[in-house]
Amino acid sequence: MPTFDVVSEVDHQEVKNAVDQAQREIATRFDFKNTESSIEQKDLVITLRTVSEDRLNALKIVLEERLVKRGVSLRGLEYGKVEEASHNSVRLVVTIKVGISSDKAREINRLIKEKGPKGVSSQTQGDTIRVTSKKRDDLQEVMSLLKGQDLEIPLQFNNFRD
Repeated sequence: MPTFDVVSEVDHQEVKNAVDQAQREIATRFDFKNTESSIEQKDLVITLRTVSEDRLNALKIVLEERLVKRGVSLRGLEYGKVEEASHNSVRLVVTIKVGISSDKAREINRLIKEKGPKGVSSQTQGDTIRVTSKKRDDLQEVMSLLKGQDLEIPLQFNNFRD
């Protein structure tokens, strides 16, 4: 019986590469000169630091551009509040969400059940969703259905088996 898994994950190496490229760019750009701007990454938490909120917005744009070029979806980014930091600077914490929460999994399962083709079943297995059907075409229809929905998280489809 054909199956596939719906997951929400990110390539950690691509995130690291994007952060490194953004750091190199802000080190050479004239508008970041003498602003002591920095981008720091610790696992899936990225911290942006600079002198003012307008420089922080420019820093955020540089980071987003690099992430998009490396193929990391911006839907998985969760921005914290802009905080005042020491030495008259501001800080923004960006968290990259990974995995499908139980609420989102319920929403995806309900969507497949309501709008998906007949004979397709789905079940939650941890932070993945296994979709099963007798026909391969029905599974491809479910993939296109999920791609067309705005679920606010990046989705990938893997482990496709006939």
